[in-house]
Amino acid sequence: MDTIFVSVSDMENITKRTDYLSWDEYFMAVALLSAERSKDPSTQVGACIANKQNKIVGVGYNGFPIGCSDDELPWARGGDFLSTKYPYVCHAELNAVLNAISTDLTGCRIYVGLFPCNECTKVIIQSGINEIIYLSDKYKNSDQVKASKRMLDMAPKMSYRQFIPKRTDIHIGFQIDS
Repeated sequence: MDTIFVSVSDMENITKRTDYLSWDEYFMAVALLSAERSKDPSTQVGACIANKQNKIVGVGYNGFPIGCSDDELPWARGGDFLSTKYPYVCHAELNAVLNAISTDLTGCRIYVGLFPCNECTKVIIQSGINEIIYLSDKYKNSDQVKASKRMLDMAPKMSYRQFIPKRTDIHIGFQIDS
């Protein structure tokens, strides 16, 4: 085994990295990585719930309920309601709450790729989560999002904000330097 000698003067010049992820970047990246599990051909959404101690307590992505075949249920966005994905898909936020390691999510925050719909917003409020951090609000003019914001503005101690990234991407590779 090789012995490495480090002088005291070398140790004094060592400083921590400055390009590490902020908590918001980290949790949003986990939400976006979770979205990669979605089999939805048109919309992939992920969610990550973090507690006050900055620990992940739940993650989820949009997909069909456990045991419901994603080969048999439809993925269409238009047409007869029962022939679309909408009556069957569980949204990322709902899955993150259901997948949480605790039933008490009071004071937690949820990171999500898209602003939550009204149904997910009800679940978020009821679960005790008190902050939503979202990346995109592309459906802001829809009735579902308008209803979401109305409820959030009425709910005590609830807040929401858009995540504005300071970097354009985060690279994740499976190669580890040897």
